[in-house]
Amino acid sequence: MNIFRTMELSASGLTAQRQRLNVIAENLANAQVTRTPEGGPYLRKNVILETQPLEDFGSLMASPAKVAVSDIVESREGLVQEYDPTHPDANQDGIVTWPNVNPVTAMVSLVLASRAFDANVAAFKAAKTMALKALDIGR
Repeated sequence: MNIFRTMELSASGLTAQRQRLNVIAENLANAQVTRTPEGGPYLRKNVILETQPLEDFGSLMASPAKVAVSDIVESREGLVQEYDPTHPDANQDGIVTWPNVNPVTAMVSLVLASRAFDANVAAFKAAKTMALKALDIGR
């Protein structure tokens, strides 16, 4: 595998982790939203990552695969219901449905995504340094 493939793989990881960070930040920002334009509380979003082969046939034989976001899905599981008849979004029984965003879990996911982003930056920088040193050999 050449150095530029390594950079391409790292760049795909950077893009995927950046998107993950954005979705986690959106989840945290909307953790207390009980009313959305679609109706009902905000639903936590999850990023689904998948591997994709590199474009040319030779790379298929070497089997490196870059990462990409295949989907961003909303989860209806874990919505919290609370009795509060004074809340403006309470139903006729006085139940308010809150988003299914757990701030602690979201912060852990945020740290993991941030570390994965940092690891991809380090891999990209290492490949760049190797490429520059290889160019220096010819001088």
